[in-house]
Amino acid sequence: MGIGQAETSQDVSRRRVFYIPGYDPIHPRRYRELYRKEGATQAAISGYEIGLKPKRTGGLYGWHVESVMAGQQVSADVEVLVWSDIVRDSMSTSIPATYAQLVRTAWEYIATGALFRLMRLRKGPVIAALYPIGMLLLQLLAALLAGWAGFALIAQLSPWLGIGANALGLLVWGSIAWALLRWFKKKDGKLFAYYLMHDYAYSARFRGANPPELEARMGDFAGIIAEALRDDVDEVLVVGHSSGAHLAVSILADLIRAGRVPANGPKLAFLSLGQVVPMVSFLRDAHRLRADLRYLSAREELTWVDVTAPGDGCAFALCDPVSVSGVAPGNKRWPLVFSAQFTRSLSPERWKELRWKFFRLHFQYLCAFDRPLDYDYFQITAGPVSLGTRYANRPPSASRIDVAVSKYTSIAA
Repeated sequence: MGIGQAETSQDVSRRRVFYIPGYDPIHPRRYRELYRKEGATQAAISGYEIGLKPKRTGGLYGWHVESVMAGQQVSADVEVLVWSDIVRDSMSTSIPATYAQLVRTAWEYIATGALFRLMRLRKGPVIAALYPIGMLLLQLLAALLAGWAGFALIAQLSPWLGIGANALGLLVWGSIAWALLRWFKKKDGKLFAYYLMHDYAYSARFRGANPPELEARMGDFAGIIAEALRDDVDEVLVVGHSSGAHLAVSILADLIRAGRVPANGPKLAFLSLGQVVPMVSFLRDAHRLRADLRYLSAREELTWVDVTAPGDGCAFALCDPVSVSGVAPGNKRWPLVFSAQFTRSLSPERWKELRWKFFRLHFQYLCAFDRPLDYDYFQITAGPVSLGTRYANRPPSASRIDVAVSKYTSIAA
């Protein structure tokens, strides 16, 4: 269903939206400001009204949205399911610990063959995964060379320094190398080497299994969503972005298995954006995630739409996360996989401006498009049409990848 057709009907007046971020240490207020700014921009482009108000429900961080689209009024409460504290704790490591993470993570992906199978899907996210390894090794090499230059200088001065010149040279070497490594780490806000290394190491540490603290938080999230499903709303929409997509898969699978989705309750919808599911599901101990992918893909209790774009080099664009993980059941229904088509839904001028801003493009799904097609984040989260109705007749992208690629397909620990 295209945007024009969707605007002629209404099956949602009230909506609860739960946004699950990716591996992000930043306070969730950034998502409110992004929604406010980009929503206003999209409304001006597409000719509807959208406005944010303070959050009306207690507990979670979020905001209230009022919209008028094609004369139809909708209210939505958007809440962020926060795990940024867990992310920050996982990033609190020393420089030597980060290099130890590099060795363990590289070994897990390379020795098991997962990296080479991931390359058969999309080169972009694999290059993104290799980037922190290469950058950190380059930083280490630069530090050692700078230290060696200091050592060589001390050696040249040794006739005037007397006994102990070698010991002094080694001290200078170590001091220069360490100082340069610390400088590189301080500049990581621009280089992202440490950040990305921590990101990939977090999944590889338990070889695709969820760390205990994350499992506990996901249980909390499941309870929050289950409570919303008893609320007087028309749709409960769960949005999983980047790494948040695979968290959402397991949370929703747990809810349905436990019978916590009321048969006569609100419509349940799941929108996965810019997903990187194969980075986890291809690991040898990702039994739970693979089982949840298989289970969720056949359920009638929800609608699952997966949106990516080849222009996003950090996502596994158009890779059906269930099929490529090798766990698609015979009665598979979900997800509906299609492209946000960055190169068509953004003007040539806007695309040229964003083309090489890789991290910004990874968040484009949450932003305005100046030439929107049938994907509009703000119509999905604050519009009068449910996710299932909006895309009821939408075919999947013909160029999607839906063949089994993962070496590991076990779904039982």
